[in-house]
Amino acid sequence: MLYKGLLALMLTLLFSQQLQAKFLYKDEVIQNPNFQDQIETIGAELKEKTGVSLYLSVKKELDENVSISDYEKSISSSLNEPFILLAFSEVDKKVDIFARPESLYEDFNKKQVLSTNSTFVGAVMTAIIFARSFDDIKEVLTTSSGTILPILGERAKGKDIINKYSVALFNGYSDIAEQVADSRGKSLSTSAGNGNKYTINAIRIIFYGIILFAVFKYIRGKIFYRKKKDDNEEG
Repeated sequence: MLYKGLLALMLTLLFSQQLQAKFLYKDEVIQNPNFQDQIETIGAELKEKTGVSLYLSVKKELDENVSISDYEKSISSSLNEPFILLAFSEVDKKVDIFARPESLYEDFNKKQVLSTNSTFVGAVMTAIIFARSFDDIKEVLTTSSGTILPILGERAKGKDIINKYSVALFNGYSDIAEQVADSRGKSLSTSAGNGNKYTINAIRIIFYGIILFAVFKYIRGKIFYRKKKDDNEEG
């Protein structure tokens, strides 16, 4: 009787966990109950209001010779359309967003969510340094405000690494959910909202402002040094 009771309890707990982890498809890295609850809450509200399922998969490492795109396609058959899948692999340092049907890509800006720039100032600097044409500049400037990669790119040690992952993926997940809801004339009461984004963007603006000021001082110093050198040579 005791054995049967324990077995029944284990099955009940397992079944309960499977029900709770509906939108957090896989989590091999973060494994934080609070993080899971946040994802499930947003996912449930988005599903209820729009009919779109937004899944998150957090992998430790992809199988050998398997790209993150291949991984997304391999599990897509187990997901019910319409769905969006945000996938992250820690060791491979890969993040991607996969949607089916493909028309769902019109409901959110994939390039913006996965942009390496979190602010317009950062996008301007990227455009100045890397853009090779007007089209490149236009694309960089119109797809700033990235909500995942700028945070993943931050340095962290120890437990802060996991915290970094949870913040980045929660921001990205919430960003996608908000965009999908907005495209269908709905609003979410459970998502991160703009407050968190504004805070991050304010920090980024200060950071890039310091960089621009340093660059300005360096250029001005070079010009002053060259002018002074020319004056001395003429003298």
